Amino acid sequence: MAPELIVAVLAAVAVLVITYGVAARPTEDAVQQRLSQLVVAPRSLEELELDQPFFDRTMRPLIQRFAKVGQRRASGGMVGRTDARLQRAGYPGGLRGADWIGVKLLGALVFAIGFFLLFLLLTGGSIQVALLGLPIGGGVGFVGPEFWLGRKIRARGEALVLQLPDALDLLTISVEAGLGFDAALAKVVEKMEGPLVDEFRQALAEVRMGRARRDALRDVASRADAQPVSNFIGAIVQAEQLGVPIAKVLQIQSQQLRIVRRQRAEEAAAKAPIKMLFPMVGCIFPTIFIVILGPAVVTVMRGVGI
Repeated sequence: MAPELIVAVLAAVAVLVITYGVAARPTEDAVQQRLSQLVVAPRSLEELELDQPFFDRTMRPLIQRFAKVGQRRASGGMVGRTDARLQRAGYPGGLRGADWIGVKLLGALVFAIGFFLLFLLLTGGSIQVALLGLPIGGGVGFVGPEFWLGRKIRARGEALVLQLPDALDLLTISVEAGLGFDAALAKVVEKMEGPLVDEFRQALAEVRMGRARRDALRDVASRADAQPVSNFIGAIVQAEQLGVPIAKVLQIQSQQLRIVRRQRAEEAAAKAPIKMLFPMVGCIFPTIFIVILGPAVVTVMRGVGI
């Protein structure tokens, strides 16, 4: 029998077997199909853990272990001050006071080992000199996160100040349209996003739970740690205590914030030429001098015979 005929027969048999297998498969009941679509199969703990972010799966358990050690060694005042700073930064990564101490201890350990290995590599294997890298790296790793946290606090404060005029405009329009202050604040929370809106959302939640509005707003001012926000909250609280119409207070505050923002923009524009001077002197002027004076220097050197 020819090889071509054998291949054709085998292909035909394979097609028949596949067709029979598909046709002979029992059809699933319609009700069972619906249930299989609606009911989600239970997932294992390993799958649930793998769905979490990398930071939560790896770094957070280490931070919590170091946090327990730091919480035993640190005083309650230190943890409270750290938590207050984290609150002004918006609790980055969901970290609390004890967790932040754990982050600093972990950073100290990692940097101490890293500096030890670096010094060991640079000194050609000198253990005595490399041991100096342990306290240096530990100090850098322990203090370094505080600089990062300070930057987060300043960045969040600037974001709050920049968002305040727009939020105040929407708040003023809502109050002038006939809404109460709480309803107008809820409208701002609904229409906008940002750190200031998050603070207003938390204040609204506290008011709905029965807390006094002035106390919730004062907490917003303390968490914001920005002077324009504190002035705005103070004006609202004072207007509520004295019975002054809030719409008029909001209008005055909005106009004042617009003036302050324009003055801040003019100040930044006035500082721009001074800030541009340093890159010009360091980067642009040397290049210009090389292009202009380079041919003259070459000509003088040839004339002198150098």
